Amino acid sequence: MTTEEKLKHFLDTCMEDARTRSSRMLDEYTEALEKSFEEHTHDAKRRAQMQVRQETEKIERDLNKQLSVAQLEQKRVLGQRQEELKEKLFAELEKRLEDYRSTPDYQSLLECQIRKAADFARGQELIVYLDPLDQGLMERLSSCYPQVRIQMSDYSFLGGTRAVIQGRNVLIDNSFLTRLAEARESFHFDLRMTPAMNKASGSTAAGSSNSSEGRG
Repeated sequence: MTTEEKLKHFLDTCMEDARTRSSRMLDEYTEALEKSFEEHTHDAKRRAQMQVRQETEKIERDLNKQLSVAQLEQKRVLGQRQEELKEKLFAELEKRLEDYRSTPDYQSLLECQIRKAADFARGQELIVYLDPLDQGLMERLSSCYPQVRIQMSDYSFLGGTRAVIQGRNVLIDNSFLTRLAEARESFHFDLRMTPAMNKASGSTAAGSSNSSEGRG
């Protein structure tokens, strides 16, 4: 083999070795890039999922907070409306009682209250107080129950009677004022909450219960 052929063979061998090593290095570099890209993609997806989850949780918390505030406001408005309706109802009830006091049934009611108080007193001294506006009924009631001391009260109690058995320190309070106060204390609206309202979505359903006046 001539010197030129040996040189050519050497160069060819070197070039082939260089190409082989370059190809291998390129393959390793490409593989490293692909691996790095996969890791970056996985990390990016993980961070994106975490961010979505955090944002979702934040949105849910904000939504729950807003719904809670809306529900509290709804309850406040509803409670205020209940009080307004309650005041209106009892104002109307007082007006009806005022009208009722001008009827014969009211006089019969007073007679019934005085009679029951006298029976309960069992002969002991009994004082029955009438409302100042019922002064026109005093003479008739006194003549019907001479054994009972009937007198006018110094202040109004909207009708009915208040009787005192002094010997037993007993008060028999059948006044309309007391009956109204008791009714007002025990009165409440019967609210039937819809599923939507229970979830604070803003839908309400309310019903009201009837209040009845007891007569003694």
